[in-house]
Amino acid sequence: MSLVFAWDPRKEQANLRKHGVGFIEATSVFSDPLARIFADEMHSVDEPREIIVGHSRAGRLLLVCFTEPERDRVRIISARRATGKELHDYEENVKN
Repeated sequence: MSLVFAWDPRKEQANLRKHGVGFIEATSVFSDPLARIFADEMHSVDEPREIIVGHSRAGRLLLVCFTEPERDRVRIISARRATGKELHDYEENVKN
């Protein structure tokens, strides 16, 4: 079964202006076999949120914040390029 993605179009436009990352590109991170998912406990006040770090089809290492309101449904909240520290952590996890 494949994932179904959703997002707020206004939020995507704001994210594109702020971070230069569209949510269609962000969804491609979920296809990266080396991507890693972590709980986003700091931002899980109203709903459980998670973060995925992986490469998009455009070859950029992205950090994508998302929630799963239902099984196999993903709502993208934000997406940005990974920082240098996040890149280092990702590369360390890939080695193990």
